[in-house]
Amino acid sequence: MTTTTTATNCDLIVLGGGPGGYLAAERAGQAGLSVVLFEKNRLGGVCLNEGCIPSKTLLHSAKVFDHAKNGTPFGVTADNAKLDQPAVIRRKDRVVRRLVAGVGQTLKNAGVTVVNATATITGRQNGRVTVSADGADYEAPNLIIATGSEAVRLPLPGIAEGLAAGRVLTNREVLDLTVIPEHLVVIGGGVIGLEMADYFHTAGSEVTVIEMLDHIAGPADPGLALALQQSFERAGIRFALGARVTAVEPDAVVYSQNGETRRAPATHVLLSVGRRAVTAGFGLETIGVSTERGRIPVDDRCRTNVAGVYAVGDVTGEWMLAHAAYREAEVAVATILGRPDRMDYAAMPSVLYTRPELAWVGLSENEAIARGITTRTASLPFAYAGRFVAETERSPGEAKFIFDERRRTLVGCHLLGSYASEIITSAGLLIGTGLPVEQMKRQIVPHPTVAEIIREAIWHAWPETR
Repeated sequence: MTTTTTATNCDLIVLGGGPGGYLAAERAGQAGLSVVLFEKNRLGGVCLNEGCIPSKTLLHSAKVFDHAKNGTPFGVTADNAKLDQPAVIRRKDRVVRRLVAGVGQTLKNAGVTVVNATATITGRQNGRVTVSADGADYEAPNLIIATGSEAVRLPLPGIAEGLAAGRVLTNREVLDLTVIPEHLVVIGGGVIGLEMADYFHTAGSEVTVIEMLDHIAGPADPGLALALQQSFERAGIRFALGARVTAVEPDAVVYSQNGETRRAPATHVLLSVGRRAVTAGFGLETIGVSTERGRIPVDDRCRTNVAGVYAVGDVTGEWMLAHAAYREAEVAVATILGRPDRMDYAAMPSVLYTRPELAWVGLSENEAIARGITTRTASLPFAYAGRFVAETERSPGEAKFIFDERRRTLVGCHLLGSYASEIITSAGLLIGTGLPVEQMKRQIVPHPTVAEIIREAIWHAWPETR
C-alpha cells in the first residue's frame, strides 16, 4: 500500500527563530499571512539566549556592584559589597525565560505557527518551497532564511581539549559560568570580548585581552577606541595588541608579539574571534540558493538569487547585529507583501555596552573624506552635558561629530561615555533623515540630559546662523 503525505500549505515559511526570524514571522502574521516558523532550539536565537540580553544582564549586575563598592565619591558607603555569581546567573536565566516567553506569546497573538524542530529544505516546484521537519512537509511560495551565525573556533593546539574540559569558553558557555575565573584570557578585542572582559574584571578576575590587530573595538573611531582601552588599563585590564595566539595550555595562553613568544596565565579562556553565518546542513543546495564566502548574499530588498526566497540577519553576513536583522526582516516582509521598502545601512548604529559605553553610527572622518565629502568636525567632552558631570566622577566621556560641510548635514557620530547607547539613536535619526543643520538647531533637547551633547556639537561645528 502506498502512503501519500499531504503537505501543510502556508504563505510563508521562516527558518530560524532569532531576531530576524521571529520579527519577520510576527510582521507577516500581523499582515494576515499564514506563517510557519521553525526553530530547533529556543525562540530568540543567539541574541536573546546566548548574546545581547544575557550579557547586558550580567553587565548591569557588574554596574550595580561597582557603584556599591566605589560609591564614596558620591556620598554613599556600602561595607562588604559582594557579587554573588550564581545569583547573577540565576537572575540572567529569569530574564531570558521571561523574554523568550514574551516572544512566544507575541507570535501566538500574530497567528504564527511555531514548530520546535530541525527543518530541512527538500525542494522547490511550481514556485513553492517544501520544508520537512519531524516527518511532516510544509509548502509555501515564500521562504525567509534566518539561520543566524555561530562562534568561530580557532583550530589551535589545546582549543578542543580546553572546550571539552570547560576551561575554554565561547559566548554560550561564558554566560553560564557560575565561578569567577582567577585568570581570564580573552582572545579577541571585539564587542563580546570587551564586554566580558569588563564584566569579569569588575567581578574580580585578572583579565588579559589578546587581539591580533593593533587596536581594539574593530571599526570604532581610533581615538575613542584608544580612550576606552586606556580606561580599561587604568582599571587593571591588560592588553596584548598585534598579537597572535599559537596555543592554549591548561594554565596559560601562548601567543607571539613583536617576534617574541609570550604566555598569559589563564584558568579560563574566552574565544571571541568573530562569528560566521550558518548556511550548511539544512538543504540550501536543493533549491539553488547561492552562497558567497560562507554567507547568503541578498539585494537591498533581502532577496536571494531564487525567486520567493529571502535571507535576513547574520546569515547574510552584512551586519551581524540584532537590530540590523529586525530591519531586514521588515524589508523582506514588505517585499513579500508588494510594498515598497529597501535596506539602507547608512545609519546602522553599533554599540559596546562597556563602562564607559562606546557607540557609533554613520561614517568615520576618514571614510567621509575617502568618499569625497568635505568635512566639518566637532569634538568635545561629555562634560559639556551637566547631567554627565552630576552622575559620573572623572569618567571618560568624548564625542565626535562629522558633518558634510557642503550639504550641511550630519554624516557620522562617535560617542564614548555614559548613555552613549541611548544617545546614538538620535544621531542615527539625524543621519538617516538628512536633516540640515538649521533644522537640527531648532530641536529642543530636555535639560539636563547627556543627549544635550548633540546640540552642543551642532553649535560647536556651526556657530554661525543663516
